[in-house]
Amino acid sequence: MLEVKNLTKIYNDGTVALDDVSFTVEDGEFLVIIGLSGSGKSTLLRCINRLIDPTEGQIIWDGKDVTSVKGAQLRNLRRQVGMIFQHFNLVNRSSVMNNVLSGRLGYVDPWKSLLYKFSPEDRKKAMESLQMVGIEDQALKRADELSGGQQQRVGIARALMQNPKMILADEPVASLDPVLAHTILGYLEKLNLERNITVMCSLHYLDLVQRYGTRVIGLRDGKLVWEGDNNAIKKMSDAEFKNIYGEEAERVSAGSLTGGEV
Repeated sequence: MLEVKNLTKIYNDGTVALDDVSFTVEDGEFLVIIGLSGSGKSTLLRCINRLIDPTEGQIIWDGKDVTSVKGAQLRNLRRQVGMIFQHFNLVNRSSVMNNVLSGRLGYVDPWKSLLYKFSPEDRKKAMESLQMVGIEDQALKRADELSGGQQQRVGIARALMQNPKMILADEPVASLDPVLAHTILGYLEKLNLERNITVMCSLHYLDLVQRYGTRVIGLRDGKLVWEGDNNAIKKMSDAEFKNIYGEEAERVSAGSLTGGEV
């Protein structure tokens, strides 16, 4: 279980990105984080895997406080937490296979990894990960030769190389069309259901939130302002909706609004 307790992040310029946020995530959940741009969604995810250090509060995973771990303990934490980014974060000039193999960096000798000297077992695992997301035939192409949807599949395959217990997905479908969005989230759902990998995913569109999230939290100006399960998000009142997205926001359909973007 993941426990976030009174988490606060204040950047050097004084921006309060997270303000006393507390919630728990049970093993095997598909938790979706909603809120407008700037609400703190990305900061929250990056604090959990310590890409960003929180200012105050605790992050407790499996009973261990990981808020201040360093060195080997931090590397061990990051091995267990896969990260998927909105803009893919691939090495464009490198092959798809090498990008996927980079997910093993926490497990191999750093000098060997710089020369991409990975074991036959790691290369086999990389191919299996590509097969899982349906692009094993792209393994030898440069990453920048792939479409956006294919590049995000590479990102998922790379995360799988870590043998993660949890995957953090930061707006993973924001740059994709609706069909591709469902494809990518379908792969994450499959990992969640078949491998019991906990997923924390920030999303903009409520139709996707309703379809994939087993539980949802809403952030506004760095504060946790809403929390509920899948049934609750489907029954969200207009008052609750405006409390997350602002008084000017209006729902015009299940998955869109006026005055802003979900």
